[in-house]
Amino acid sequence: MIENMGLSVATAQAALDSNSIEMLKSLASSTVEIGGTPVSLLNLGFVPSFYAFTEASFEAKMEFAMSESTSFDVSGKVSVETKMFSASINAGHSRKFDQSASASSSIAARMVSLPPPENLVTLLKTLNPVGLTTTT
Repeated sequence: MIENMGLSVATAQAALDSNSIEMLKSLASSTVEIGGTPVSLLNLGFVPSFYAFTEASFEAKMEFAMSESTSFDVSGKVSVETKMFSASINAGHSRKFDQSASASSSIAARMVSLPPPENLVTLLKTLNPVGLTTTT
């Protein structure tokens, strides 16, 4: 279960990263016209959101109980009267088995937004795509 959780987190993280890269491509190819000049959304300062899993936890609880009880009970009464004798005996035996099982589990993951990678920000500040004019 722990291995599956780790692989699931890795798969989800790869999907988040892939989504951010696709968003980066979309922002780079999307332009708006400002003063008659097409400007990409990246040059306007838009950047994709990046996310990362900071922690993941898995908790499993299992409880199993089994019990056995045995009881034996004997009671009797003896009475003697003149030339007469009587006895009564009661006997009982019981055996009881009981078992129960319960289980519960929970999975929690924490995801946070991260700033864009520093190399990406630096590259965006230095690039001047063809046909694009920027002022500094």
